[in-house]
Amino acid sequence: MASDFWQLFSNIWVTISMVEESTNRERDKSLTLDAIISEAKRIEENCLHTSKSHFVVAHFWTKFHLLIGIPTAILAAIAGTIAFASFKYGNSIAGVLSIIVTILSAVATFLNPKECSNTHLTAGNNYDSLLTRVRIFWTIDCRREESIDILSDKLKDFAVERDRLNRDCSQPSKWAYKKAKKAIEEGETEYKVDKNIKQ
Repeated sequence: MASDFWQLFSNIWVTISMVEESTNRERDKSLTLDAIISEAKRIEENCLHTSKSHFVVAHFWTKFHLLIGIPTAILAAIAGTIAFASFKYGNSIAGVLSIIVTILSAVATFLNPKECSNTHLTAGNNYDSLLTRVRIFWTIDCRREESIDILSDKLKDFAVERDRLNRDCSQPSKWAYKKAKKAIEEGETEYKVDKNIKQ
């Protein structure tokens, strides 16, 4: 009878230990998953601010390109017309306009606003693409029954890609970041569906 009691006690003890171990593993898995989701959200937030900043800079350079290009074309046309005119002061006016056209053309060539715009637009789209994949990762993939190791590896891949973008892309200026941050805080980057979902 005593041996039956000790056998029963031993079985109960083993069962309790297994339940505690299982509970501890589940708690550790839950904490790890929470940490993975938190880090994914950090990457998403970083990509949001960076992509929006690049879009702000791209918009600036597009406007600058038009601001320089249109007057240059108009002034060149006017200078050419005046040069062929037959009135007395036409040559002086044409000369001044030609100098202005030359200066504007040199500024446009040196700054190359169209290329700057395209570079920042591409960078913004690359960050935006990463942002979308990270958001899908933490809102959908992390809620499926994938192993923590697989999720952790995916998160590391996202971090490596973000670091590569940070290294390879020109960085937007402080004013662009401030303007982008203000637009984000005003809800410019929110989707209508997200306003109804609590995360």
